[in-house]
This record gives sequence, structure tokens and C-alpha cells, in this order.
Amino acid sequence: MKLDLEMERLRDTLIVRLGGELDHHTADGVRVRMDEEIGRGNCRNLILSLGELQFMDSSGLGVILGRYKLIKQKGGKMILSGANPSVYRLFEMSGLFKIMSIYDNEELALTDLEVAL
Repeated sequence: MKLDLEMERLRDTLIVRLGGELDHHTADGVRVRMDEEIGRGNCRNLILSLGELQFMDSSGLGVILGRYKLIKQKGGKMILSGANPSVYRLFEMSGLFKIMSIYDNEELALTDLEVAL
């Protein structure tokens, strides 16, 4: 089980790029790293870039929902981008699209938040 995680800040927006598998083996590590970065400073919005994520299970959904709640408490917005068909279907079945937007790529997500590149 391999997971790649990359984080980048643009103003008050944290972009988290996930690749590989987000499952019960990797979920806790992702949660801890994201919470540390969100708590580190002026992080109001979160873009979760899933273009390289091949697999996700309910543990991954739990991590994402928890970070959504954390960002909402800060008055921010969480956006998803670039999910492959199987990950997209999992979000669709879980109902998370009712509370989060999804875009084809990071640029469109950034445009939604009006963050200049």
C-alpha cells in the first residue's frame, strides 16, 4: 500500500495532492499530516487534488469528511479536483458531492476560490 502526498500553499489555500491508495493502511498518516499543515497557520481553504489517486476506501472518505468539518469551522471551503471514475463513484455514492464541489483540475478549483497562481 503506497500513498504519495504533496502539499502546497497559495495564500490561505492548502492544495493537497494524493496519489496511490488512500485506505485503512494510509489514512491515519494522511490525517495527521493534513491536520498539522492546516493548524500551522493561515489555512482557510483546502483543495484536494485526486488526479493520481487510484484507490480509496471508507477510511479515506472518513479522512476527507473530517478535514471538511475542520475547514468549515474555520469559515473556509473544501474543493475536490481530478478524481478518476472509481474514486468519483465512491464520492457520488457517499453523498459528499452534496457538500463539496468537484472540478476537473486544480486550476478550475483555484478559480472557484479566486486564488491567483
